[in-house]
Amino acid sequence: MGIIRYIWRLLPGFVLAGFSCYAHGTTISKGELSHAILNDHRLDRVEAMALRLLNGFTAGTSYREIWIRDFNTFIDGSLKVRSRDDVKETLLLFFKIQGADGNIPDGAIKSDEANVGYQYRYSDLAPGWAAHKNTVETDQESSLIQAVCKYIAVTGDRGILDEKIGDATVRERMEAALKYVRRDRWSEKYGLVIGATTVDWGDMQAQTGWGVAVNDKTKWAISIYDNAMYLMAIDDFADMVNNSYHSDTNWEKTAAALKENIRRYLWDAKAQKYIPHIYLNGSPFPRDFDERRILYTGGTACAILAGLNNHKEILEINRQFLAAAASEKYATIGMTVYPPYPLAEFPNVPPFTYQNGGDWTWFGGRMVQALTANGFAQQAYHEISPMIDRVLKNNGFFEWYDVKTGEPKGSADFRGEAGVLYDAIEQLRAWAEKNTQQMPDGNSERNF
Repeated sequence: MGIIRYIWRLLPGFVLAGFSCYAHGTTISKGELSHAILNDHRLDRVEAMALRLLNGFTAGTSYREIWIRDFNTFIDGSLKVRSRDDVKETLLLFFKIQGADGNIPDGAIKSDEANVGYQYRYSDLAPGWAAHKNTVETDQESSLIQAVCKYIAVTGDRGILDEKIGDATVRERMEAALKYVRRDRWSEKYGLVIGATTVDWGDMQAQTGWGVAVNDKTKWAISIYDNAMYLMAIDDFADMVNNSYHSDTNWEKTAAALKENIRRYLWDAKAQKYIPHIYLNGSPFPRDFDERRILYTGGTACAILAGLNNHKEILEINRQFLAAAASEKYATIGMTVYPPYPLAEFPNVPPFTYQNGGDWTWFGGRMVQALTANGFAQQAYHEISPMIDRVLKNNGFFEWYDVKTGEPKGSADFRGEAGVLYDAIEQLRAWAEKNTQQMPDGNSERNF
């Protein structure tokens, strides 16, 4: 069902076209909304800017690496401006530097540029390249599998699955990556994926020191982001291989159990939100710190994309996102967490900076995609608008934004932001074009 889920994300007109859509107390017709989207030239400008930037594969001006978690979010745009072979070779590079245990590294960089503080590794299959793995994350394997699924959905090139990398095919290597997570990053007690304690989807742990590497201070935890990403990856893998591959693992059964456990242990039905963490070897925070009051936006957006929430829940989640954004002058629904962790609890990342309350369109854009894919096109269009305006105001794509001042921060030319906005705009246009075609007279008596 993975490619089907992905196609639905690209062609949202197929989903619940008659579902009620509401934003800021005003419900408008499909025809009116379709007209507004298709005639919004801001979207044209931002999409053109995105495609110019997506001619490269590195994450941004501050990063020389090709990061798989980033590439997964802009591969669609890459396929519009780069050749299929270029994109394919970039995907295959990550299988060439895959670990013997199946793990996938975060980034690949030219060997002569490998001079940051990472512990680099090398592979005879990828001469001239160095790789490194952020060990506090558990999303690299999931990101690569999702990216391959997107590549196939756009190109139709299923032959990539039979590409031989060393002594194993891509199909076999993807399963090895899934098995690595199931073996080395897994809680048997909860039946869920584990990782170090980070802020939502972030890649820096709470403890001081080199924040991207597991150490003797690491507190292992379970969070929604890692598990939603893994669920999507399993769905994608099962759909890609279909009946063409014999496995000793029933991945559909694994996905069903994972979904059940996510809902059982991570979803707070009373609060209608995902809890931040379940701790396995103690919490890094003091007993009197109420972490459950913090809203995790990025992982929640991924959970909706993974099909973990119904429409009533999505509306309430979105209401909470909007309420959090309204608390800060320059915030959008991309604000990482709200409220942020106090400095005393998360010394590696101060409040309202970077991943601790900074505003990331990289994930806000995914929430826009989740809204459109679930029939909430009016909310999606409304909530992408400040993100679009911000890109135009700053004449570019930036890693994150300060919610107190509105200033762009981090890396310029951030391809992750460009990629998710490109996808969100394409998705909104697909919805609008389908609904416009359904109403040739441009009128609609029925609200949605």
